[in-house]
Parts: sequence; C-alpha cells; structure tokens
Amino acid sequence: MPAAASGVQEQPSSTTAGSDAFYTYNGSKPLSSYSPGDVLKVRTLPYHVLGIATPLQATQLLYRTTDAQGHPSAGVTSVLRSPGGDGRKVVSYQSFYDSLDPEDGPSRAVAGNVRLPGGLIANGESTLVAPLLLSGYDVVLPDTEGQAAHLTASREYGYNTLDSLRAASSAESRTGISPDARVGLMGYSGGAVATNWAASLAPTYAPEVNKRLVGYAEGGVLVKPSHILRYIEGSQVWSGLIPELLIGQARSYDFDLKKYLNDYGKQLVDEHQHSSIADALGHYPGLTWKKMAKPEYANPNSVPELVEAVNKSNLGLAPTPTVPGYIGQGNAGFLEGTTSNIAGIGSGDGIAVAGDTRALARKYCAEGDAAVWYQQYDVLSHLTAPTATVPTALAWLRARFAGKEAPSSCGSIPEGNSLAADETVPAG
Repeated sequence: MPAAASGVQEQPSSTTAGSDAFYTYNGSKPLSSYSPGDVLKVRTLPYHVLGIATPLQATQLLYRTTDAQGHPSAGVTSVLRSPGGDGRKVVSYQSFYDSLDPEDGPSRAVAGNVRLPGGLIANGESTLVAPLLLSGYDVVLPDTEGQAAHLTASREYGYNTLDSLRAASSAESRTGISPDARVGLMGYSGGAVATNWAASLAPTYAPEVNKRLVGYAEGGVLVKPSHILRYIEGSQVWSGLIPELLIGQARSYDFDLKKYLNDYGKQLVDEHQHSSIADALGHYPGLTWKKMAKPEYANPNSVPELVEAVNKSNLGLAPTPTVPGYIGQGNAGFLEGTTSNIAGIGSGDGIAVAGDTRALARKYCAEGDAAVWYQQYDVLSHLTAPTATVPTALAWLRARFAGKEAPSSCGSIPEGNSLAADETVPAG
C-alpha cells in the first residue's frame, strides 16, 4: 500500500537548514500511540554531496523510535537504492558525525545542507557509501543521535538504528526495501557505537530485525565512557572533546551539569552546546575534568548523575550480540597526542581504549555463540585506522552476505580491562 494511503504524511522535497518541518512530528495522535519503527512522514529528494544534487534519489522517513530514557521520540533515516540492488541486501551505515547540533546529521547532508565545519563529516562519508551502492547493496543511513542530538547516548543510538531498519522495510512501496531483506551493520567511531549497540539490543528490542542480520562490522568503538574521559584527559588533540562528551551525557539523561562546574567549566559548556567533533579536535590541549569542576567534585565519580549516565552508556554492560562481528581497533594514540597509560585503562588509538575493546570482544567470545573477529592495529591511530578497518569491514560483510562462515579470533585475544559499572564516591 502506498505510504500516503496508509496515513503517512507525504512531505515536499525542498528543505531549508534550521527550519525544516519534516523533522518535527505534528500529527494528531500522540507519538506514544505508534509502535517503534512506524513511519510518520516520507519524502523523496535527490541525494546530495557537499550540497550538490546527484542523479541518485533518496527516500527519507520520519519514524517513531525511543530515546535514551525510554521515551517515545521521532527519528529520521535516509534510504539509498543501489542501481543494481533488488531490495534484499541492505547495509545500515552508521555515521560518525558526532555532534551536538542535529543540523550536522547525515539526513541533512543527504538533503543538501552543509553546516561548517560539522556538516562536512556526513558529507565526506559519501566516499564510504558509494562502494556499497556500486556493489549492489541498498544503504540505510540513520541519524543515530536522534533529532535532539543526544551525543554519546549510546543506547539511543541502537534504538534509532534498529527502528530505522523497521521503518525502511515497512515503507517498502517507497523505499524498495523488502521486509525479509538481509541486513549488515557497519560503522566507525561514533558509528561503531551505534552499530554495536544495535547488534546488542536487537535480540530483545527488535527480534524480527535480529533474525535478518548477517553481522556487524566496526572499528574504533568507544566502549566505557568513564575510561575514555580519563584516557583523553590532558591530551593534545582529543581532550577538546571532553566538554562535548559531558554535555551529551547531561542532555541525554536530563541532569544539570553546571552545578558541578567552576566558572571555566561553565564557559566551555556554554560555548559547545551546538558544536561537533570538528569544532573540538585540537582545542584546549591539556584539558582535564579537574580543570572544569568545582574543587569538591574534582573526582568525576563524586557526581552521582554522571556516574549513572556513563554506566547506562557502557557497552560492556549491554547484552551480547547473537550475530557474528568484526571489531577493528587502533592502538597508536601517541600519534595523535594521547600518551596516557593509566593503570586499568592503558593505551588506545587516541580516544578509544584498546583494553576496553579487547575486553568487549573477549566477553562476546565467552558469552555468545557467534564468531568474533578482533584485529588490533598497533601502528594506527583513531584517524588513520580506517585505512585498515574500512576495507576489512567491507570485505567481511560481503563474505557474510555470500553465506561464508565467519572467521573467529576467540581464544587468541589478549586480556583487556574491567568493564564493570563505576561506583559513586563521596564529594569533597
């Protein structure tokens, strides 16, 4: 049945940055009355790269999903049909746009908007999407952070990704995606967070999607937020991301971060309310939590709301996926100015902690039946590891779609860190 005939709102294809009504649910029924993945609006427009329209058409869907706190929310996804695709092989590609501004999301890039500098990331990822389309895979591009830009709300990333796939299949007449299409998940960095959380949550949150998954392929995944915060503190490049990580947690889980901060910390939080990773890298070298916090909160574990939030975002506490996975991880963070080697945390790629990723892979090997292939690249950093992980991920996914047995490195993965929940300590 055509989408418009089933009560879904047909939207015009034109779009203006910052005022696009497509992203707002304004129906007469409460959002909570819809099921996750239900399509609310649909439109078709040219696929844009750096604001330039291409001959390829994209179908965008507004759909019902769930936020980090379990509340109903509206998400947006973009569906790109491969010229040689048949709607039965789909790769859900999760972007690493990492931003506190929804205008930097991949759906905005697809629609032609370019917000500098953050919007360049999603536009630049067209170089990763193109090989998939040319290989016959249809591509689904969810705005994983939701329409409130809940940066680092990892669980929400997973919900948005899974409901995006539900929406793409339920609107088959517009997207061409079959309800029984096989699906592979792929992402790097923030996109790997969404990819892994989707694979972890699928068995319980979206079992009908989980049955269609051939596997997940990712690199540079951020596992335990509290370890990441300590790892990048005082670094030359990645410490600039500290304010954004904190804002994302506070925004996603609705707590007042400023009451724990000194004047300098409040200033940074005010400056970065709508910034992206592109605004942060290389800024504030040497920044630490302690430099931002009031003296009595010098230990971040003395902030109970922050501890609760980062525990909810700890991938090590999420369920084990039931489908095979490829996990790539760099370990040359010193190349990007992250030289810390704290006991219990160790080294990483500059932002993602290698010991955490190894521990996650070992957990999956111990708890699950699906093959896990972990590769660590000790000479590559976060910004250079995609040269190895992306081609490997593409080849790994192609093999899964071809029905080949997934390789496993279980039994040979070195030990990692503890991924146990953090505990609150008294303030002062």
